[in-house]
Amino acid sequence: TFLILAIIIGALFALYQWYLVSLIRVRDRTPGDSSAGSSLLQESETSAEVIKKVADIQDAISLGADSFLFTEYRYISVFMVLFSAIVFLLLASPGNFSSSKTSYVVNVSEYPETLWAGANKASKLSDGIFATIAFVCGGLTSLISGYLGMKIATYANARTSLEAQIGIAPAFVVAFRSGAVMGFLLTSLGLAVLFVIVLVFAKFYDGDWRSMYEVIAGYGLGGSSIALFGRVGGGIYTKAADVGADLVGKIEQNIPEDDPRNPAVIADNVGDNVGDIAGMGADLFGSFAESTCAALVLSSVTAFGRDQMIVPMLYPLLLSAGMIFSCLVTTLIATNFKPARTVEGIEPALKVQLIVSCFVMAVVSYLISMGCLPEDCVGLRVVNGEPHVVKNWAVWICVACGLFTGLAIGLCTEYYTSNAYKPVREVASACRTGAATNIIFGLALGYQSNIIPIFGIGATIFVSYQLANFYGIACSALGMLGTLATALAIDAYGPISDNAGGIAEMAGMGDDIRERTDALDAAGNTTAAIGKGFAIGSACLVSLALFGSFVTASSLTQSDTTLLNNRVYVGLIVGAMLPYWFSSLTMKSVGTAALAMVEEVRRQFREIEGLMDGSGQPDYTSCVEISTKASLNQMIAPGCLVMLSPIVTGVFFGNKCLAGLLAGALVSGVQIAISASNTGGAWDNAKKYLEAGRTPEAQDIGGKGTEAHKAAVIGDTVGDPLKDTSGPSLNILIKLMAVESLVFAPFFRENTPDGLIFGLFSN
Repeated sequence: TFLILAIIIGALFALYQWYLVSLIRVRDRTPGDSSAGSSLLQESETSAEVIKKVADIQDAISLGADSFLFTEYRYISVFMVLFSAIVFLLLASPGNFSSSKTSYVVNVSEYPETLWAGANKASKLSDGIFATIAFVCGGLTSLISGYLGMKIATYANARTSLEAQIGIAPAFVVAFRSGAVMGFLLTSLGLAVLFVIVLVFAKFYDGDWRSMYEVIAGYGLGGSSIALFGRVGGGIYTKAADVGADLVGKIEQNIPEDDPRNPAVIADNVGDNVGDIAGMGADLFGSFAESTCAALVLSSVTAFGRDQMIVPMLYPLLLSAGMIFSCLVTTLIATNFKPARTVEGIEPALKVQLIVSCFVMAVVSYLISMGCLPEDCVGLRVVNGEPHVVKNWAVWICVACGLFTGLAIGLCTEYYTSNAYKPVREVASACRTGAATNIIFGLALGYQSNIIPIFGIGATIFVSYQLANFYGIACSALGMLGTLATALAIDAYGPISDNAGGIAEMAGMGDDIRERTDALDAAGNTTAAIGKGFAIGSACLVSLALFGSFVTASSLTQSDTTLLNNRVYVGLIVGAMLPYWFSSLTMKSVGTAALAMVEEVRRQFREIEGLMDGSGQPDYTSCVEISTKASLNQMIAPGCLVMLSPIVTGVFFGNKCLAGLLAGALVSGVQIAISASNTGGAWDNAKKYLEAGRTPEAQDIGGKGTEAHKAAVIGDTVGDPLKDTSGPSLNILIKLMAVESLVFAPFFRENTPDGLIFGLFSN
């Protein structure tokens, strides 16, 4: 009942927020229209011509985003069909597609294997069928999540621009309220689909919870597979347009950002929606699905599963339900009780969301832990092959560790990417002597920003494992995602505000309006970096929990996965290399697409008569087509690298080598992702710090058009693919490889435990 109630209330709250946003009219707007109360209004100056321009630009952005996503989804549909066949064949073929049930055979004389000795086991055919169904459901949910996020963003961007004419507070409320729509729709949808899958699959598996939850892991595999293509494809699209627009427009032609004379400006704004919104939504949905699946798999092999303790096994889903209620309360603070009313109040208002939601969720999760888990949980912690009792309060501590580590990562990310603090201002100051020093300081900032998050994640892993082994780590991952709806809201707020600024510039709404949207956007860059920090931190914990699930599903012992095992070490060093290989592919893809975009923008400025003086009309469509074709073609190679690596390793080199591969990718991938995302975010906000010129220091360094500003633009351009393509995609890489290994673990365990190649050297 609690789960169903949370799903319904979350969805209704999202629809209500959407309704409030829809009250703001665009095409039929009259001067002075606003959804805001009179206490939020500052001034009102609107012309019919400006309103028409705003509506036309919004339509162009929405059409471009729709066109790209539908084209991308056609490619992804082909992948889903092909990979669904692979999932079915690998899981059903070991038993020759037999529908006969068997019994668990104990290969390891340790708990939890001994717990399941002689128990009924579902047929291989059932595993293949239901894993495929779960994979398809996860993929479709991810697609829907991304698409819904994109639609609300393109619906809200123009409304945010128009509300900015009235004041900071109305514009802030619209942007944040629209982000909340995405946050609550996504979490409610993901939770609803997973709950229905559990209910339906339970009818067929008849008490074999271990097999059932192993195949349900296919839900996480489907979600992250789509997220990978969404993040990579969308990231290439948006950064190709962004780099092309900045290099030619700002540096060569010396025109403002989002100037309507720039041919790449529409593609740039479309990219904000398909990359930062749709890709991010699919990414965080994948984190939610995988962390939940990891906890379900690990709980099923304990006494929870064998003794048919349904409510304790559903504890991960109950935590997500509690998250919806806690985030709902927090959202009302930003939209109804204490919205940002001044430029200086924007970032604090968003920070309050993070802090309050963490403390509310800590209380809610404690109540859920005490009420839904038995006082003594048997088997969550195993020492020397023997199960130990874990108290329910200890499980809550694991959740709380993840929750507050996530908050620490968010605040640390803010410190290193907000231009209100020293690190970004140092980067901005380095622009005095050119782009080279700007880049040096930015890279140093990114490397340094790893320190606190890694120590925090390390401490969380140690405490959680000591209390409840890998189940504790899975719960800490759920804790870090315990503010998911709020994190999604503040993350989506950023691209919506960015689009609003672009629309304001293209529609000629005036410098005062652009200043307001720039202030919203600058805070949005920081919140986007915070969202990426949450995604990367949770990906680390999720991947480690999935690693524990893989080890359990593969019947590996601790001695099998020690670094003293040469096969594990080979996998480890190769796995540590994969994030670099992946990053090289994504960075080069952006560079290749950006080259084509730069040449096209230069051509138009050179050949279209009157383009610079405003009498000529740029060809926006050609730039949109370049970004679309480049992103769809270039996303294939990185995607294949991630999807094929676990399968190739498991088949040819065995599950011990695969365990090393997962560990290596996790360790290096997390740190590259954090430094890349924070470096790019810092360069972006250093540029905005100079453009705003609100402090004497910024004015002294130099504003728009100066050599220092050009150096800042170059740094921002270098950072674009780091923070919006390679960095965010790496957290999907480490999650996706882990969940894919878990799904195919039964095949590797029974057919290629030593690998076709390494097996030749056994004994």
